[in-house]
Amino acid sequence: MFDFRRMLVPAIAGALLLQMPGTAFAQRKPEDVAREADMAARAEADAKKLRDEQAVSKPLLINVPVDPANVWVLDLSDGGKVRIQLRPDVAPEHVERIKTLTREHFYDGLLFHRVIDGFMAQGGDPKGDGTGGSPLPDLKQEFSWLPHMRGTVSMARAQSEDSANSQFFIMLMPRLQLDHKYTVVGRVIDGMPGVDAIAKGEPPSAPTKIVRAYLEKDGAAS
Repeated sequence: MFDFRRMLVPAIAGALLLQMPGTAFAQRKPEDVAREADMAARAEADAKKLRDEQAVSKPLLINVPVDPANVWVLDLSDGGKVRIQLRPDVAPEHVERIKTLTREHFYDGLLFHRVIDGFMAQGGDPKGDGTGGSPLPDLKQEFSWLPHMRGTVSMARAQSEDSANSQFFIMLMPRLQLDHKYTVVGRVIDGMPGVDAIAKGEPPSAPTKIVRAYLEKDGAAS
């Protein structure tokens, strides 16, 4: 089993190298020049890939009408109720996985096992330590143009891009470095204060739990 505790390995591209006054360009080490050239080439390749994908796919909508069939509700042990607008138009397989597991009550009782203040809250692991998943097979990535903004809900994964299963994370603050590296499945549309109140820690000393998860169309009684 992959170690999901490392699912958010820092994906920060190198900072732009600005030549400061009095700094000789020739003083840069050859390995630094080579590393920066490689980073620039990879960034250009990623940008081309995104442009090509957009050219052959339907336009991506930032916002979509709220549909109860695609609203995922999490009742939290801290008293919060979080409503998440799922995006099957962007990540159909991942959204279907969430719906399937939700209707099987897979998420009920699971805790947020990794919560970094100012970053994100991660849950959806039946083992509670970041290494677990559902009995269903891992999913092929469905990366998109949707950004990792505050409230964005995205799927956790191991090192492989195609290893998302059941774990997810909710962004507490924007981290655009994660864009096109994790599959965005939706965004919080109501109840962000409850997300902010999720107990912090890796793991938290008193973790916040998902008391109940359900789709709004199905109703809490389901």
